[in-house]
Amino acid sequence: MPNIDGPRKARGLIRLASAVVLISLFTTATVPAATCPRKGTLGISRVLKVDAVSFPRIGLKSFPQTLPLRDHEVVLTFDDGPWPPTTPKVLATLRKQCVLATFFLIGKPALEHPTMVRRIAAEGHSIGTHTWSHSDLQAMPRIDAFAEIDDGIAAVEWALHGVATTTPTTPFFRYPGFLMTPETLDLLQSRGIVVFGADLWANDWDPQTPKHELQLLIERLKAARKGIIVLHDPQAKTAAMLPAFLRYLRDNHYHVVHVVPTGPDVDFDGVP
Repeated sequence: MPNIDGPRKARGLIRLASAVVLISLFTTATVPAATCPRKGTLGISRVLKVDAVSFPRIGLKSFPQTLPLRDHEVVLTFDDGPWPPTTPKVLATLRKQCVLATFFLIGKPALEHPTMVRRIAAEGHSIGTHTWSHSDLQAMPRIDAFAEIDDGIAAVEWALHGVATTTPTTPFFRYPGFLMTPETLDLLQSRGIVVFGADLWANDWDPQTPKHELQLLIERLKAARKGIIVLHDPQAKTAAMLPAFLRYLRDNHYHVVHVVPTGPDVDFDGVP
């Protein structure tokens, strides 16, 4: 297990990992959404390969730089999962439209639901991390903030591969509430981890109906014309809204871009 100093949030990880290690080795085989042969689906227009050297911090709501998206291109991202009541509904909707997204998972529920984590990966989605417990990193000592990041990574890696390493398979990270500190930003950059902000969102953490959420998201997308969209798969209203939003993207000629890490033998050129 990772050796993390300070108050050990990893203690919970260790206790839970011992209980779920056998479960985490099994997953249901699923055909990746990108291979979906159905006509009339939204699909993926291209794959964008991203590394922390070229794009260490992205998302115009927090940073001056975002992904090099073309007009009418969007990247779909989901935070705060996995959550058994709603994440399967989100996955089913994405699969029906042959769409791939990026899921930023919280460590504790990832460790509690490893089969679902593996299902997300098996269906072809990218998996980033979102700390261990979704705490405000600005409100804690630096060493505890570092532990929140590392424990979240270790839990997701354990759920995916049965090994609690703090080196993420997919080096993508998003701050809870976009609340960052200079020290943690420097830490993530030094480790080659891309920090995702966002370009637009639907305020799906606020009380609202799926219809209102859809209208708000469409209005913001019309204004922005492209961008990284953040949604939350544990939100029931988002799961209910998502089919209509994907239909809107398809019918209005938007294109979904799937973001993956740059490998050692590929260039950042946006070509699958």
